[in-house]
Amino acid sequence: MSFLTLDLNLLRVFDAVMTEQNLTRAAGHLAMTQPAVSNAIKRLRESLGDELLIRTAYGVKPTPRAEALWPSVRQALAALEAAVMPETFDVSKAQATFRLAMADATAALWLPSLVRSIEKEAPGVNIRMVPLTTREPRPMLLRGDIDLAVGFFPGVAAQLSYETGSPIRHERLYSGEYVAVMRKNHPLAQGKLELDSYCKADHLLVSFSGRAHGLVDEALAQIGRERRILLTVNQFFTAGRVVANSDLVTVLPKHLIASTGAADALVWRELPFQLPAVHLDMLWHERDGRSPAHRWLRNNLESMSASAQKTLPQKSETNERMEKVA
Repeated sequence: MSFLTLDLNLLRVFDAVMTEQNLTRAAGHLAMTQPAVSNAIKRLRESLGDELLIRTAYGVKPTPRAEALWPSVRQALAALEAAVMPETFDVSKAQATFRLAMADATAALWLPSLVRSIEKEAPGVNIRMVPLTTREPRPMLLRGDIDLAVGFFPGVAAQLSYETGSPIRHERLYSGEYVAVMRKNHPLAQGKLELDSYCKADHLLVSFSGRAHGLVDEALAQIGRERRILLTVNQFFTAGRVVANSDLVTVLPKHLIASTGAADALVWRELPFQLPAVHLDMLWHERDGRSPAHRWLRNNLESMSASAQKTLPQKSETNERMEKVA
């Protein structure tokens, strides 16, 4: 093969297919027909002497040669795109609609600030919220169901950090801690929360799937303890309301207490055992990452995250009373 005779348009098709991991979606992104995309990939295979992409039940899987080639192709195309795109982006004239997936508590905390930014800076931007019912949002991003996912996705960000060839990008917005949450005047709200008392209490678990087992149960099992989960719910708002009006105890990220709508009726306590930190991550697809409007949206969420951390609850009422006694 001579580079002088290589049709460089084939590399643009290759990039789209690698990004989408699906010929049909790549065709839609390129405004081409699926047969035309298939023919382009066939020509590139013949030119490079490699299969490049192998069909699977879920789309296509790249060969090692394709995975090695793609970063260079992506970098070259990005450089060309930057050279021909306008140097400035006027967000006030942008017209875009974004589909975001967040848990109800995260949306309650961030959407008011995001809407104010849109009203002030980007009147042509619209937001469509999609329920986040999973800790694994990558399939939704790959299918193009959403443009951005924000939440706690255990293991996903860590996997993306060392995974090569993935079209999913991520950024950590916040790292915080879990705390035990209960109503004011709860029997366990007096004094230090002990492990025995915690395990004897009845518990509420926020579970998107309804499965009555979570990170807390895994941590307890490691020290030979367990708890009774009386109720599972799939919304943090519901969790706050129930706990504020019962003797159930729940575990929440500290930064989400305010979003329950019942923060004034709740107190939080440090857990009597160790839990990993809770991370708030932002995930998006490579196909969207190059959009100036999408970058504006991500930059806004970054700024909101920084501001939100300054307003986190630092002490519960019970903790303040304990410090005064001490």
